[in-house]
Amino acid sequence: MPPSLPAATSVGPVRLTVADLATTADFYERVIGLVPLTRDGDAATLGAPDGTPLIELVERADAAPRPRRSSGLFHLALLLPSRADLALALRRLATARHPLDGASDHLVSEALYLTDPEGNGIEIYRDRPRAEWEHEPDGQIKMATLPLDIDAIIDEMPPGVTSETPNPSVPAGARMGHVHLQVSDIEQAEAFYNGVLGFDVVVRGYPGALFVSAGGYHHHLGLNTWASADGVPNDPDTRGLDRFQISLPDADALAAVRDRLAAAGTPALESDGALFATDPFGNGLRFVAER
Repeated sequence: MPPSLPAATSVGPVRLTVADLATTADFYERVIGLVPLTRDGDAATLGAPDGTPLIELVERADAAPRPRRSSGLFHLALLLPSRADLALALRRLATARHPLDGASDHLVSEALYLTDPEGNGIEIYRDRPRAEWEHEPDGQIKMATLPLDIDAIIDEMPPGVTSETPNPSVPAGARMGHVHLQVSDIEQAEAFYNGVLGFDVVVRGYPGALFVSAGGYHHHLGLNTWASADGVPNDPDTRGLDRFQISLPDADALAAVRDRLAAAGTPALESDGALFATDPFGNGLRFVAER
């Protein structure tokens, strides 16, 4: 029986290596609506107005572009508290004249898709209430990719918003809802994220993809081979995903993950109360205890 992570497990900030810090930070502030939190030389952190960090940017001007067919980031996914917040996000993108790559209704959520100036995929979404989520006969969460009703989203625009109203930042309560990774092999991904770390498999219905979570969430991690099957690992010296955070509820949960990584022969480094490791595909992981 695979181990299981505590229900309160979540994902946290995503760290990206970028070639142009100023341009990328401006994008996340102006187009996405994040708030600058820290700036220190070649690094910047942006997040929600309540101080929650969401994106960490580290500039390496000489970093090569990520190779095609490599493992790495498919998209990071910013979760907004309400449908009205998603309408405001859509308005912000329109004001910035930034194109969408797609817009989908996943049954459990409604999502907008776009790409940042360095080619990193982004999802901005809101969840439907859990009571509305449906399940397959085998217990897996029912998800799909259907066209999003954009007009219905626009109809949720908060009262009083006009063409003259300044675009607000993302709301307090915005957080990193999930991270979707490109990997080279789904079975190996399941063996690590389910068999070693303890995420539960929640959706198998998409060919070439697997979705895992803790606490019955529709997914904290997406894993796909759509453009990376049998490809090369993520190279930390290239642009794109450096690492992302997995937040555990307490020190006991963190110690349990450390022990499971050791038992699996996965090297891990402890520093400043956090645990650092790398998945089988070269993607960096930072584990922290919330208390």
